[in-house]
Amino acid sequence: MLYACDLAWWRRYSGAPGFPGLKIGADPAVDRKPWGVRSIRVQQTVDRILTDRPGVIGWGGNSGFHALNLAVQFGARRIVLVGYDMQVEAGLHWHGAHEGMNNPSEQSTARWRRIIDAAAPDLALLGVEVMNASAVSALTAYPKTPLMEALHADHDLAVNRSAD
Repeated sequence: MLYACDLAWWRRYSGAPGFPGLKIGADPAVDRKPWGVRSIRVQQTVDRILTDRPGVIGWGGNSGFHALNLAVQFGARRIVLVGYDMQVEAGLHWHGAHEGMNNPSEQSTARWRRIIDAAAPDLALLGVEVMNASAVSALTAYPKTPLMEALHADHDLAVNRSAD
């Protein structure tokens, strides 16, 4: 699945025509474009993970929170965060500027950190394990795990179980 919140992102990348999987956006206008992107509904007054209505997610102020909420709704029980820097260095995300789009401020990323970190207890109650494999991240509520270790965690668990 490819998720991008903003219609501007979908426009800039022409609907990501090379991506063969499910494409989802938060702006209902994507449904009217020829890109094969489908919209979901974001509750802009709710900053928590929502699970009661599929396709309706919490706001959290950023697409990283949206993707986390969608993963939970799709039934993920283990989530690996990658690129969740949640900070700005010299005014930019770790990946550089979003050309022709809004870029985050320190104020917005501080809010994102608070909301995503505050979701940790709810995710744990839902039985969702979240590992932070972002090379750089200001999040504190999720265990930092090297990416390759996080990606092999399921395999290692299966091997350990079969040895019992």
